[in-house]
Amino acid sequence: MSAIVLLIVLFICLAMGIPVGVSLGLGSITTILLFADQSLLSLAQRFFHTMQIYPLLAVPFFITAATFMTTGGVAKRMITFANALVGHFRGGLAMAALLACAFFSAVSGSAPATVVAVGSVMIGGMINSGYTPRFAAGVICNAGTLGILIPPSIVMVIYGAVTESSIGNLFIAGLLPGILLTIVMMATVAVIAKRQNLPRQPKATFKETVRAARDAFWGLLLLVIILGGIYAGVFTPTEAAAVSAVYAFVVAVFLYGDIKLKAVPEVLTESAKITAMLMFIIANAYLFAFVLTTEQIPQLASETIVNMGLPPWGFLIVLNILLLVAGNFMEPTSVVLILTPIVFPIAMEMGIDPVHLGVIMVLNMQMGLVTPPVGLNLFVTAGVAKMPMEQVIQASWPWLIVLLAVLIVITYVPWVSLVIPQTLGLI
Repeated sequence: MSAIVLLIVLFICLAMGIPVGVSLGLGSITTILLFADQSLLSLAQRFFHTMQIYPLLAVPFFITAATFMTTGGVAKRMITFANALVGHFRGGLAMAALLACAFFSAVSGSAPATVVAVGSVMIGGMINSGYTPRFAAGVICNAGTLGILIPPSIVMVIYGAVTESSIGNLFIAGLLPGILLTIVMMATVAVIAKRQNLPRQPKATFKETVRAARDAFWGLLLLVIILGGIYAGVFTPTEAAAVSAVYAFVVAVFLYGDIKLKAVPEVLTESAKITAMLMFIIANAYLFAFVLTTEQIPQLASETIVNMGLPPWGFLIVLNILLLVAGNFMEPTSVVLILTPIVFPIAMEMGIDPVHLGVIMVLNMQMGLVTPPVGLNLFVTAGVAKMPMEQVIQASWPWLIVLLAVLIVITYVPWVSLVIPQTLGLI
């Protein structure tokens, strides 16, 4: 009964348009008052306990790094480098946009930031080169979802904190699926380009390619510093986030000179606003998870599903459907925070690797970013491309087939997610 009340209050609040963080808190408080023996003091203590969870320190640092990289001209340098590499193929400008999204995802960890940074340059460039506005918007909208899969990923940080899984292992596990998805999307562009006879760019000379690589080097080096530092034992994933923030500041202000020192307070203020909003949601989600655990809801759900006799592959089908539906109505962070405490114990009972589960959840959240009514990338793309939302949705639908195909492969071929961590002896 307590589970029903908790979910009813949560979904009523969401349907009324109440912010996710507040909805989670109201549902938790209502359930505690009606069913639990504990006082509201326990919820208050749990709320502030969230601020002492060490892995969550990575969140504000990665947000700060992403803000510096987005505000500066890092994206333009990466676009130039990507265009030098693949722009001469038929449909090469769209391939370059995809590659630039993958590059920028590796320094921002944010899907909307990737769409803004790359889309503001590449959508207009593709249209001027003969691509249809619909095709250009569809490519950027879906390629931008790589921002939550390719490390560093804020969604993976939150999943790791909630499940107490290794954030470093999650980062390295997302690398190959991110590369696979990028290659599949570029191959799709190549097929479309051949059928529609899309234009190609002049081939860059070796000297121009080297110059573009040199200009983009300091931005791309961030991924090497983060992953290399973690697995060389130089610093923990949380410390890596702090290093990335300092590095992004140095690159944007001193090496590239895109941001003046007097503008740094504005960048820090913007990152602080985003951090405060996200941490409020996370704190209330921990209250939600605390109430779930107190009322034995995850354990009951786990026993029910296990007793149904579902094999692991059957559970994964149900999980994907649940996550895809939830992703239609909530942004990725909220879905991970709400559903992870419920599905994680079930997955562990069925022998599913927690790192593999994390990658599956992130891939599902990618699709949620481009599906209405709450697909965040749809809104961002509509703003960047100056297109009606209906046209952006139509442009994005065909690419969902590509995302779904990769999701099925990742779900049922755990090797893709786990081969690198296993090779490195991490799991």
